[in-house]
Amino acid sequence: MEIVKEPIARNQLKVMAEKLFGDFVKAVVDLERNLMAIDAELHADLETLLLEEGSRQNNLWGINLYPERGEDWIEFDSMINIRPSSGNRSRGVEDAAIRAKIVGVVQKLVR
Repeated sequence: MEIVKEPIARNQLKVMAEKLFGDFVKAVVDLERNLMAIDAELHADLETLLLEEGSRQNNLWGINLYPERGEDWIEFDSMINIRPSSGNRSRGVEDAAIRAKIVGVVQKLVR
């Protein structure tokens, strides 16, 4: 597991993916701090790491990154995204504005 604050190469994600899941890497994005944690078996582990480092849970969203895919390489799917009290009732990210912010953070951090 690692916290990404500075840009990393997409190829680095590919190497991580091959070691654990084959074609994707799990990530949790912190929308307030504009960073993400990557490379764990569970989104919950990444969420815990970020919480321990000062993130607030309501700013954290789980995604999967498929480094070898084209435009649709970000998948919004994680158990940590289920937040009925915040209006997100699925594993996806239902709010288009939040999805756009997540994409912005990923684009900033992955080259």
